[in-house]
Amino acid sequence: MWALLKRPVTVTADINVTGLALTAVALLSRLWRLTYPRAVVFDEVYYGQYISFYMKRIFFLDASGPPFGHMLLALGGYLGGFDGNFVWNRIGAEYSSNVPVWSLRLLPALAGAFTVPMAYQIVWELGFTHCAAMGAALLVLIENALITQSRLMLLESALIFFNLLAVLSYLKFSNFQKHRPFSLSWWFWLMLTGVACACAVGIKYMGFFTYLLVLTVASVHAWNLIGDQTLSHVRVFCHLLARAVALLVIPVVMYLLFFYIHLMLLCRSGPHDQIMSSAFQASLEGGLARITQGQPLEVAYGSQITLRNVFGKVMPCWLHSHQSTYPMIYENGRGSSHQQQVTCYPFKDVNNWWIVKDPGRHQLVVSNPPRPVRHGDIVQLVHGMTTRFLNTHDVAAPLSPHSQEVSCYVDYNISMPAQNLWRLDIVNRESDGEIWKTILSEVRLVHVNTSAILKLSGAHLPDWGFRQLEVVGEKPLRGYHESMVWNVEEHRYGQSQEQKERELELHTPTQIDISRNLSFMARFSELQWRMLTVKAEDSEHKYSSTPLDWVTLDTNIAYWLHPKTSAQIHLLGNLVIWASASLATLVYTLLFFWYLLRRRRNIHDLPDDAWLRWVSAGTLCAGGWAVNYLPFFLMEKTLFLYHYLPALTFQILLLPVVLQHISEHLCRSQLQRSLFSALVVAWYSSACHMFNMLRPLTYGDRSLSPSELMALRWKDSWDILIRKY
Repeated sequence: MWALLKRPVTVTADINVTGLALTAVALLSRLWRLTYPRAVVFDEVYYGQYISFYMKRIFFLDASGPPFGHMLLALGGYLGGFDGNFVWNRIGAEYSSNVPVWSLRLLPALAGAFTVPMAYQIVWELGFTHCAAMGAALLVLIENALITQSRLMLLESALIFFNLLAVLSYLKFSNFQKHRPFSLSWWFWLMLTGVACACAVGIKYMGFFTYLLVLTVASVHAWNLIGDQTLSHVRVFCHLLARAVALLVIPVVMYLLFFYIHLMLLCRSGPHDQIMSSAFQASLEGGLARITQGQPLEVAYGSQITLRNVFGKVMPCWLHSHQSTYPMIYENGRGSSHQQQVTCYPFKDVNNWWIVKDPGRHQLVVSNPPRPVRHGDIVQLVHGMTTRFLNTHDVAAPLSPHSQEVSCYVDYNISMPAQNLWRLDIVNRESDGEIWKTILSEVRLVHVNTSAILKLSGAHLPDWGFRQLEVVGEKPLRGYHESMVWNVEEHRYGQSQEQKERELELHTPTQIDISRNLSFMARFSELQWRMLTVKAEDSEHKYSSTPLDWVTLDTNIAYWLHPKTSAQIHLLGNLVIWASASLATLVYTLLFFWYLLRRRRNIHDLPDDAWLRWVSAGTLCAGGWAVNYLPFFLMEKTLFLYHYLPALTFQILLLPVVLQHISEHLCRSQLQRSLFSALVVAWYSSACHMFNMLRPLTYGDRSLSPSELMALRWKDSWDILIRKY
């Protein structure tokens, strides 16, 4: 022991100088003058709003993806001391002094920089040469579009980073599987694969396709493992269990964790509340929670309520009536009942209040003790301000002639008796005797006489209906729909029998302290459903494009223009790299099927180890391109060039793989290899020249003359901005 203490303690470490050099250069390219321009650039106007919401802890809903990416951007704001006070309303607006621009753009820039050494590592782990790995890293380094996107407050660079990290981690894990299974490094890379996949999905839903690719490769490897007769049953089971935990359980847990942190941070009411259910809104501080705090939980006979339609459209609405009646004759010549109009009104209003009445009693107040309304009970709904009963009958609705008109009954002393009895159907009940609850119960109102269900049709009434939304009675034969479901949002126990006193009462909120907090899983489920189903109004954008435009780089996006000079930033790719990457993908596909057909005829052009490397590279690189590109052909949304960048990154990784393969297996002589190497050097020089030409549009730090700008317009479809002085 004493002898050991006499010796000096030494630590030996393997340092990849190439990786360090690539990282340093990549950091320089992404971080250089990061605060320029000190103005809102393109989609920073979009993401910046969400950062401000995080800083102020205001709830928001972004249907474009899960919250992890937004939280990363908000973390940059938090580290920079951002208070959230900036109006994100205009591209090009100059940032005020309280906005930490460098901090906000730092994390995307770091993610973009680290993709360069990861590209090197992935090609190296696939078993290709140091030269091919260097080529992949250098191509990612000088790709103009990747640089532009990573230097701004945007999410694509973070998505690409975690996509590549997932692939790299799985490759590292696979290599340890061959030599040291269940070692510490083996566990580390396996777990990191699951974490990276979860982060990719947590940034944008497109990350799911890379996760699916990794799962597919892992499934094939697991299947081969099951057939390995050298392993015991217990050993195989342990392998499968480890993969299931790392690649299935951990991503799910982390995905839930992202939402848990998101909902924990955003605890205050905000502008996006209305799309959520009443129960969700009531769980937030302020807003509806301020209105509904302390309302009675159980709806009783005599309760004064507002009924909100559950249908998940962007604009909520409440069951409403007013003094106006349906016109005697509609524009199309059909007649109506001329009864009082019943609509769905998208604003808070005193005419949204209704009173739940017991058909067997005359009183419109809550008894003492209150008599709760239960599932299956027959009720009448009395409009609070006009005291007329909710009614429907065999008269066609104004805009939905196959459905029944819903009205408040006016007694014209003609042969049209009132039909105002409704049966309460609690959709989310746990028992047949369940009590109707404020906010929590989702109910259908079924007309006793006709079995029609009270439904929001969604059609806007003409001017005689004040452009409010049509409410109809829908026969159950037409099927169930969410627009038939309602919930009580505001609720008070009515105390006044006289109409004038009751009208005053309807304007006065009640306060009875009853907590109505939703569980995390209930809030997560609703938020996730809204994110998946709510569709933003997609409008044609000047710089929108189609997936076919991306491969040939027939489009660009003008991100920013200096207010006084011609300095500008464009999302514009390195044309040499884009064209070469597409060509490499085509060459790989043709060669793969050619080799496959020949192997079927038992002609082995490649040794087995080279063939396995070739297949593995294609699976991860060409497969990564395909899964991140082809799904866009099925999407009905406004698309932009930056959507192609994750696919492009995988395609770039494939390019040096194909070049090495041509050099080693298709060039038959040393002379051919030398000539091919010279061509590759010339080609890479042209890519560097293209990078340098487009550099002013990548960084936007130099003003160009009109002639210089025109010289950069290599394609007529490129929109280069030229000022007219």
